[in-house]
Amino acid sequence: MDYPGNLFVVAAPSGAGKSSLVKALMELDSHVQPSVSHTTRPPRGQEKHGREYFFVSPHEFDAMVTADAFVEWAHVHSQRYGTSKKAIEDRMSQGTDVILEIDFQGAVQIKNIFANAICIFILPPSWEELRSRLERRGEDSPEVIELRLKNAAVEMAQVEKFDFVIINELFDRALFDLKAIVHSQRLKYAAQRRARADTFKALHIPV
Repeated sequence: MDYPGNLFVVAAPSGAGKSSLVKALMELDSHVQPSVSHTTRPPRGQEKHGREYFFVSPHEFDAMVTADAFVEWAHVHSQRYGTSKKAIEDRMSQGTDVILEIDFQGAVQIKNIFANAICIFILPPSWEELRSRLERRGEDSPEVIELRLKNAAVEMAQVEKFDFVIINELFDRALFDLKAIVHSQRLKYAAQRRARADTFKALHIPV
């Protein structure tokens, strides 16, 4: 089904700067809104239930899986994450552009369900910089950092499945690239036809 809003799916290895870029984009563009995912992991830092994630128990997550409530869900770093299909559809049907931050497995699954989804992968400039960012974050033990780096190798090998790739070497440049992708997508014929159907009709252009 076509919706007037666009769906942007952003994936990256942990530490590549995905969350910071998406947050900065939403601060600059109020028409882009997040779809909050469910997760079984506990909150980190200042994270709040319903803002960064819906933090649920494994039992609650199982119930949602059984009810087929997720458009995608996956195991990531020994925890589970899932995206509610209804939450995405509700916002897109209102003409809002939805942006998702998920792992590559979820991105591929979403593309299979929402054919018009735009998938974007964020890469670090080097392995050394990725490790440095994970260490500077100060949130994970050395063992967890090694696990994240190991997982990053698997995740980055999937980059060819994405529509766009941004290398986050300089934050401002990477943010500019992300804004350019969002803006250009809105101007595509199919996106304009969905978002401005009344205008097309008034101009006697078939939609």
